[in-house]
Amino acid sequence: MTIVLLTALGVGGATIIGALLGLIFKNISHKFSDIVLAFASGIMLAAAVLGLILPSLEHGGKYGILITLGGIFAGAICLNLMDKFIPHMHNADLEVDHEEATRRKVMLFVLAIAIHNLPEGIAAGVGFGTGDHTQALMIAGGIALQNIPEGMIVIGPMLACGIDKKKAFFFAFLTGVVEIIGTLLGYFAVSIATAVLPFALAFAGGTMLYVVSDEMIPETHSHGHERGATYALLIGFGIMLVADTLLG
Repeated sequence: MTIVLLTALGVGGATIIGALLGLIFKNISHKFSDIVLAFASGIMLAAAVLGLILPSLEHGGKYGILITLGGIFAGAICLNLMDKFIPHMHNADLEVDHEEATRRKVMLFVLAIAIHNLPEGIAAGVGFGTGDHTQALMIAGGIALQNIPEGMIVIGPMLACGIDKKKAFFFAFLTGVVEIIGTLLGYFAVSIATAVLPFALAFAGGTMLYVVSDEMIPETHSHGHERGATYALLIGFGIMLVADTLLG
């Protein structure tokens, strides 16, 4: 339990670290942000497949493939419905209308980050349900790495629309807390009912695949640095593949 709690704090804390960096370095280049985010995308893709989806198949028994496919699509559809019914803005929407951004728009943007942090946290927590702490920590590490540039991104728009530094950091801090809660929820869910483990693993994998495809890759390919971002994604994926082979 101690390692799960520390992981939850690490995953959520990464967003907070990113927010602090955003306060210190206000003008982070898109190129740097895109490369880091793409690298994290590669890690998350590998973590979703190797750490969540394949273990789901292994624990699913006779109907493993059906459970896994159902979980993947359930996770993706869940995030899709959240996107549809909870009003918010994506990063690109905010940047296009940056000069006219109101506090309401910015807070909807921050809400969007918080919405997606919950299932990411759940994915980190569910990973511990397999009993393979090394794999679970790799999944959490990928999510945490992605959270650093995300925390940096959250701060900028709030400062730009006149929210003072303390309040901006507080709101960014809350998005990190959401991820801590999600990690603990995911861990306790599979601990209480191990029968749901295969579905929960696939569900978490589906949410991660959705986030990478719907949010992270489009963001890294929207500022003219898509070639570098693509190779950064492949490097991240390759590192996770090597780590899984050596530590597996």
